[in-house]
Amino acid sequence: MNNEEFLAERFEAHRAHLRAVAYRMLGSLSEADDAVQEAWLRLARTDTEGVANLGGWLTTVVGRVCLDMLRSRTTRGEQSLDVHVHVPDPVVSGVDGIDPEQEALLSDSVGLAMLVVLESLAPAERLAFVLHDMFAVPFDEIAPMVGRTPAAARQLASRARRRVRGTAPVPDADLGRQREVVDAFLAAARGGDFDALVTLLDPDVVLRADTGTGLAGASRELRGPAAVAGQALLFQRAAGSSRPALVNGAAGIVSIVGGVPTAVLGFTITDGRIVEIDILADPERLSGLDLTSLDG
Repeated sequence: MNNEEFLAERFEAHRAHLRAVAYRMLGSLSEADDAVQEAWLRLARTDTEGVANLGGWLTTVVGRVCLDMLRSRTTRGEQSLDVHVHVPDPVVSGVDGIDPEQEALLSDSVGLAMLVVLESLAPAERLAFVLHDMFAVPFDEIAPMVGRTPAAARQLASRARRRVRGTAPVPDADLGRQREVVDAFLAAARGGDFDALVTLLDPDVVLRADTGTGLAGASRELRGPAAVAGQALLFQRAAGSSRPALVNGAAGIVSIVGGVPTAVLGFTITDGRIVEIDILADPERLSGLDLTSLDG
């Protein structure tokens, strides 16, 4: 085995971890893959003879790459919610379970609701929170990435932590109970039962629908049981062709029309009620998702 093959083998041993870091940083599966690929290119150009902890070095590289990507997004104004409601890329699995590669991505139960909150953070705050709170990277290693002192990096993570704890709902752990609520939602939508839908929804329920930039005005964010139930009744036409799935490890739905996926719905259920529904219905992004686990 030559040096390049040996280096590639060592890198592959860390790929799943690096992709998990990048997914939490970016909320995009394709961009996460790009960040991991950039880390490989940088590794191939670097003399790592003096690197004692290759995994830690690679995590730092991926963190820096993702931080640059997040800052580039902000510069381009892509995150303006006045223009477009954005739902992060979902990780979709069959109801029988999550495959090992997906499990590595979701090892911290990173639901869509959590990713939505992470996208509201400033890039440096997101980096500090993700690397420290989710991957136990010390602040003295995070500080140089954000150009701050370790104490200032700690403050970035602390602000992010308060935002996450105050905003991201904590989902029920019982997957079976989650599925019962989602099935009841589907039944009520199919039956056009507005009152039944309202009883399933939390008083502060939020629905986000991301249909892609090509459909001006179609993407939307709705709040409150009446507005969300009304939208669910519009969904009933497609509800008959929906298929149960796990969306980021939680009970969800994939709508399929004519054999083609048209939407992925992720549900966040707390205390037996739906507190968030995140819908990705962007045809371009849907076409890039791995939905092979739903075959059969």
